Amino acid sequence: MDTSFRIRPVSEPDFAAWKPLWDGYNAFYGRSGPTALPAEITATTWSRFLDPAEPVHALVAEGAHGLLGLAHLLYHRSTTQIRMSCYLQDLFTVEAARGRGVARALIEAVCERAAAADSPRVYWQTHETNTTAMKLYDKVAEKSGFVVYRKLL
Repeated sequence: MDTSFRIRPVSEPDFAAWKPLWDGYNAFYGRSGPTALPAEITATTWSRFLDPAEPVHALVAEGAHGLLGLAHLLYHRSTTQIRMSCYLQDLFTVEAARGRGVARALIEAVCERAAAADSPRVYWQTHETNTTAMKLYDKVAEKSGFVVYRKLL
């Protein structure tokens, strides 16, 4: 694994470097142009990362020349366990960082934070067409077998 980067929590001055990663992540999932997230959602999401009362957190991978990737996680209650679950909601790396161990390091950092918070599990989902990412996911976790349904309201 390439060790020329470090994983750390975001801080307020990171917004300008984090935003292109966030935009890239959203574009990957078809949320760009006319279907882009409203600026209010991005601003609210960012403010939640900086609010210690919020259960939403952000980590970034930082290299010598800037940010290489992001991971957003949140803790939530469950009806099947007492301790909080950790949901890895967003994971993204810039093209130049792919294959260098950045995504794996971000996942490991999320798992370390979750364990430190006494969470018994970390879980995430990806689109069925994201086969490149699934090659990594298959190495670091197990498929749950669950299928996600949603209904927009």
